[in-house]
This record gives sequence, C-alpha cells and structure tokens, in this order.
Amino acid sequence: MGLQSDSTLQAILLAPIHLLVWLYSILSFLPWYYITGAGQRKALSKRIKARSISGCAEGPYRSVDHFDCLAREDFPGKDTLDKLFNHAVQRFGEAHCLGTRDVLSEENEIQPSGKVFKKLILGDYRWLSYDELDSIVSQFGSGLAALGQQPKSTIAIFCETRAEWMITAQACFRHNFPLVTFYATLGEEAIAFGLNETGVTHLVTSAELLETKLKNVLPQISKLKHVIYVDQKKINTEGYPAGLSIHSMQAVQDLGKLPENLERPIVKPEPSDLAVVMYTSGSTGRPKGVMIIHSNLIAGMTGQCERIPGLGPDDTYIAYLPLAHVLEMTAEISCVTYGCRIGYSSPQTLSDQSTKIKKGSKGDCSVLRPTLMAAVPEIMDRINRNVMSKVQEMSFIQKTLFTLGYKYKLEQIKRGYDAPLCNALLFRKVKKLLGGRVRMMLSGGAPLSAATQRFMNVCFCCPVGQGYGLTETCGAGTITEVVDVSTGRVGAPLICCELRLRDWAEGGYTSKDEPNPRGEVLIGGPNVTMGYYRNESNDQDFFVDENGQRWFCTGDVGEIYPDGCLQIVDRKKDLVKLQAGEYVSLGKVESALKNCTLIDNICAYANSDQNYVISFVVPNQKSLTGLAKQRGIVGTWEEICTHPDMEREVLKAIKEVAVNIKLQRFEIPVKVHLSPEPWTPETGLVTDAFKLKRKELKNHYLHHIERMYGGK
Repeated sequence: MGLQSDSTLQAILLAPIHLLVWLYSILSFLPWYYITGAGQRKALSKRIKARSISGCAEGPYRSVDHFDCLAREDFPGKDTLDKLFNHAVQRFGEAHCLGTRDVLSEENEIQPSGKVFKKLILGDYRWLSYDELDSIVSQFGSGLAALGQQPKSTIAIFCETRAEWMITAQACFRHNFPLVTFYATLGEEAIAFGLNETGVTHLVTSAELLETKLKNVLPQISKLKHVIYVDQKKINTEGYPAGLSIHSMQAVQDLGKLPENLERPIVKPEPSDLAVVMYTSGSTGRPKGVMIIHSNLIAGMTGQCERIPGLGPDDTYIAYLPLAHVLEMTAEISCVTYGCRIGYSSPQTLSDQSTKIKKGSKGDCSVLRPTLMAAVPEIMDRINRNVMSKVQEMSFIQKTLFTLGYKYKLEQIKRGYDAPLCNALLFRKVKKLLGGRVRMMLSGGAPLSAATQRFMNVCFCCPVGQGYGLTETCGAGTITEVVDVSTGRVGAPLICCELRLRDWAEGGYTSKDEPNPRGEVLIGGPNVTMGYYRNESNDQDFFVDENGQRWFCTGDVGEIYPDGCLQIVDRKKDLVKLQAGEYVSLGKVESALKNCTLIDNICAYANSDQNYVISFVVPNQKSLTGLAKQRGIVGTWEEICTHPDMEREVLKAIKEVAVNIKLQRFEIPVKVHLSPEPWTPETGLVTDAFKLKRKELKNHYLHHIERMYGGK
C-alpha cells in the first residue's frame, strides 16, 4: 500500500513538471539551436576525423586536419623546450604563471576508528609571474652548473607535484641537463635501480621524501655527490653518507646569483638532444627509463594542444597529478607555453571534501576556480560516487527533480544538444565542487567508463576529452574532439602521428573483423621516443619503417570506427588461456564489472592450469555497509568484508552485471575476495595512474588465490 501511494504521489508530482519540460523544450529549442550553432556542432561531431592513407583497413590512419609542419604556426622556429619557455616569458612577462597555497595551520583529527588524520587550513594562492619564474630558473640552473652539473649529463628529480618541480625542469631544459624523473610513490629498490642505471651525480627532491624514502638507499648510489631539497626548512645532515653534500634549493639559487656563475656560458640544447629520461612506474617488473628528446616533446604537445580549443592566457589549470607522469608534464609545459596560470594542488586537497582539508575550510578547486583539468578515471569515478551518495541523502522531491533533470539533459547530450535551464537550476551547485568554471576536462591513463563520462558531461556541464597515449609516445596518440558526443572512444589520431592496426590472430583480432577493423595499435610519428635507457632487450617494441618514421607497438588492442576514431577494446598482456582452452581478457572483465554499484575497484585473476576466473574486489564502503545492515550483519568494516555472506552478495551482484553486459560464462568470476583496504599508489598495488599492478596484486593475495582455487 505504501509503495503504491508513493508511486501515485510521484506520478501526480511529475505530471505538471513533464508538461513544463515539454513546453520549455518547444519554446526554447529553436532560438537556442540557432544562437548557439548547435546544428553546426552536431555536424562536426559526425564528420570524418581520420582516414587510412593507404586505403587499407589496417591503415596507417591520419587526421584529416594533419599538416606537415609540426612546429605550430604560433611558435615558428621554437624547436626546443628552452626556446618555448623564453618565448612565453617575452609574451606574458608580468602575468601569473605558477601558484602555490601556503599552509596556515595543521591539526590532527582522531577518527571514530582511532586513526589520526592530518587536516590543513590553507591560504590563498601566491603567484610567481613569468618574469619572476624566468629569474629563478636562471639562478637555479647557474647554481647547478656551479655545483658541477655538466651539459648532456643526467640529473634526477624525485619529488611531489609542486612549482619547484617545474622550476627544476625549465632550468634543466635551458642548460641541456637531461632530466631523469621518478614517481614520488616508487619503491626504494626501483629508485636505487634508476639512479644507478642513469649514473646521476645530482638529485633534486623534497625534505619529506629525502628523510622517509631516500635516506635508506643513498649508501647504494655510488656516483651521487649532491642532493638538493626544495623546501624552505633546514635539514639535519647527520646519518647521510660521507662525501654527499646536501643543499637547499635557495642555497643553490644564491650560488647561481653570483656574477661569475650567472655569466657562465650556457650550452643550449638541439632538437635531437635528450630532454627527459622518464621512469615508468610500470604495471610489471622493473621500471624502464624512456628516452625523450626535445623534438619528441614538441611534436607530442603540438598534437595535444590542437585538440584544446582556445587554449591561452584566460585559462587556469589545476595541477595535482604526478609530474613524473607524461600526461601531467606535457600538460603543464603546454600551459606555460600558452600563457595559462597553473595552480598546484594534490588529490588530498583538491576539493572542500578532500581528506586533508579541515571541515569548513576551502579546497584548492574552490579557491583557484580552474577552467582546465586533467584527471585519471579513478579520480572521476570517485567524484561520481561522492555526488551520487549526496543525491541519495536528498529529500524525495529533491531526488525526483534531480533524477528527472539528469535524464532529460542526458538525452539532450546524446543528441548533441544541451539543457541550459537544467545547468542553471540543478547542476550549478555540483559544478561548484570543482570551482564552477571548468570548461574542459581531459581523461587519460586508463579507459574511462561511458557512465562516468556521461555523468561528468551532465553534472559538470563541460566536455570530457578522452585521450590515449603512452610514455613511449610522449603521451600523444589520440584525443576526442570537444564536439564529439560519443562515449567509450579515445578519438582520432593527433596531427603529430599516425595509427596502424596489426593483426593479433591468437587473440582473435584482425583488420578483416566486422563491423570495424581491429588489431594491436601501433603509433608512428615524430612524437615516438628513442627507446629505453640502456635496455636494448625491450627495444623490440620500437621500429623504423621504410620511410624513416619511428613506430611503437603499444600492446593495446583497438577498433577503428568509420569516422577514423579509435576505441581500446583489449590488452595483449591481459590475455590468459584457461585449462579448457578459452581465452579470457582480464582487462575486459574488469572494465565491465566496474559498473557494479558494490565495487570501487576490481582485479580479475586467472591461472592457466585452472578452468575458472576469480577476483579481488575493493568494495564500495557505503553500499556494502548498507547491504550488510539489511542482512542483519554488524561489525567493523574489516569484519563485514570477511563475512562469507557478503562475499556471496558481491558475487551475486557481479553475475547480474556480467549477464546484462553479456560476458561469456567462462569470463565471469566464480569466487571473490573482498579487500577492506583501498588500492592506492602508496600501497604499491596500483601505478600512479591507478592502473593495476598484476604481479604485486598476485603476490599480495597469494594466500587468497590458493584458498579460492581450493588449495591447489
């Protein structure tokens, strides 16, 4: 009876609203359609974006907007990174460039579980102008040279994302010091390996990383002579290896200010000189150092920037992803080149609700109000879950109106249109979570689900460009155009490169597949890097064709649509053959099952001597706790996760989603282990781009694998 009266009330409430929506659509559509040029945008969305230049289904595919000169017309002759920076300084001199928030106070907050969280109150952004940045870059570069750093000799940076990282990079580009980069979350063994492999004598880091991670490994780095920490505080130098000098960044700058050092001649880089050796955090094995020359980065950034309309001094970019990741590094260098402001942040201080922001004080987005933002899918999924959990807490009428507005706008977006009234009345508050001014988001690092992409389109009222690229291609490969209303695809090849498909018969992917050709994605062009540092055994993934163009074999499997856009459908390394001979793509299974509301993250696992798939799951705490309450299960979060009934409930939900998405019977996990602890880069179970580290996950859950496979 209660349910019936609820649905009757809902029908009565919605009838006049549906009538109003219908009248609004009729009266506003035509004026809006012509004023905003919606028809033209829709035509652009459907246009052919790339073609096979050979006429064959396997390609190579090239953007229809491709032109041969890769040094953009905006910057003729600017063929090295130092020239780009000097040009930006001349153009934007006194304008804001890099911004940082001061920590006003820190407090420890004890959680109900007994855990202590550090909470911060942060001030406004303090800005360095282009001229001020130029002066600091000159002084720091000269100081490094005075400390014995030689041109064309590598120098390492192991540091969090912050203004000092970009200062160091620009100083190195100017003085032709190839910069070796490491993720701040890399393990000690990997850092020691990279520092020794590159033979660096100078290392730039932060005080925290020096004291917590580096101190233990420094005795193993025989060639290291100077460590420079970027913080203002003083460090106790006791307990460090003899013969190692430790300096503050300010002290090195002061050294560089001396007339005899500032006037020292600079050996400028050539386009073919090494700019960066970027160590990938890697989802398997030891990290590999990718060798990137100046011309690679210029080409890659040319392609990326062409897909961001109107990029320029009116833009503000929020920087919080790891700068040792090629996506973030190229995004920030591009922003500096085009005169955008860059405000520094972190995943823990991004929004008012972030873990390190004290309740009632402002997160970085609220203060900075960025117009551009890059994100990995894991961050967007998190935003999606936070907003939808807030919607569940609304009153019946609020929730009904929100759902109605969401569905209405979703339909409009799918048709290539918009819903301005919904934006103003319903989604203004949601937009404010990211400052309210974001005009474009770029997603990279891993596939973004169609549901999350649509959610960001609807609630944040901005296009989400999905990109595809690798460290080995300078992060450049494809990016969806702003006007493209499709989901699940990663766009057409950028103007700096070409794509080819190579048949992978074992996996069942060929250029003759219907309705679209499929195969391993190969990327070719001047953005393809020079291979791996002192690691010829891995260089078989690179080759040069008969025209002298470099290509990289990505290991990803793609499908090319008739309009020239790419969709990533599989990964070669994720393929496992079961005992009965069926092939299972673990990545495909994970991507499908992430749509389950009980799941925050999932790793599918299969052993070749077994005949079924198992999985490890990080459950959604709110959803699973609610379900446990309904089933009368009480206890701590750990007790709920280890309860056999909860495992059964998650498996049941997994099977429902798998059947709806039409996974094959043998692809559906038969057993599951629920992990109460989330997987973060700090745990070492995912990379900094939140890709699964399968080897580490396997070792971490070895006991549970044996249990789920019956002790075999």
